[in-house]
This record gives sequence, C-alpha cells and structure tokens, in this order.
Amino acid sequence: MELFEHEEELRMTREQAAGRLRELADQLERHNEVKVSRDGLQVTVKVPDEVTFELEVEIEADESEIEVTISW
Repeated sequence: MELFEHEEELRMTREQAAGRLRELADQLERHNEVKVSRDGLQVTVKVPDEVTFELEVEIEADESEIEVTISW
C-alpha cells in the first residue's frame, strides 16, 4: 500500500529542467532528504546514505527520454 505518491509532468526549457535537477541534487547532498509539496501538503522523504542509482536512456525516431531513478 502506497502512503504517498507524487508525479508531475511539465513542459519547460532545457535550462529549467536542469535547474530542477540541481535543486533535487542539492537537497540530497546537503540535507539527506527531499521535500515535496502537493495540494498544500508538504512531505519530507528521508534518504539514506547509500542508494541505488539507475540511469536509462531511450532514443527513438520521434522521441527520446532520459529517466533517473534513485531507490533504496
């Protein structure tokens, strides 16, 4: 049973996407947690010192995708 799930898909510039990734990286590195807000509710996700990092790249004729997964 999931206690919380947050997923969003937004159209933005490449630079804006890089900024969002930097914000996430900063939270992980400095605070060992990630804060997510949805509908006025803020959830703090505690992240352990060791995680599994997965990078997936898909290149197709009409669309490409980079997917990053961090799990523990």
